Amino acid sequence: MGQTGLKFREACIRCPVLIVDFSEMSRLVEVRDNLTDRITEAEQEGWFGEVEQLSVSRTAAEEKIAQLEARKARMDSPVFLGTPSFGQLIARDS
Repeated sequence: MGQTGLKFREACIRCPVLIVDFSEMSRLVEVRDNLTDRITEAEQEGWFGEVEQLSVSRTAAEEKIAQLEARKARMDSPVFLGTPSFGQLIARDS
């Protein structure tokens, strides 16, 4: 569940305050792929208004996926806490 209090399946993907949990990543990818298929169908049928709306939703889904990937990368990267390394201490002393 995201911090908004809504489960992902209950919220609009375009909501800017929707924060998707890591456990929802596969569902989010599934939604994006489904939107791509629906866009293709709408283009074939000539439903250009529908294409526009679906494209906006797909872009939002892609942004949510990118946010999750960036958050995961930040969590996996080392963090410098300000404690100098041994090499930095020696450099200061000399």
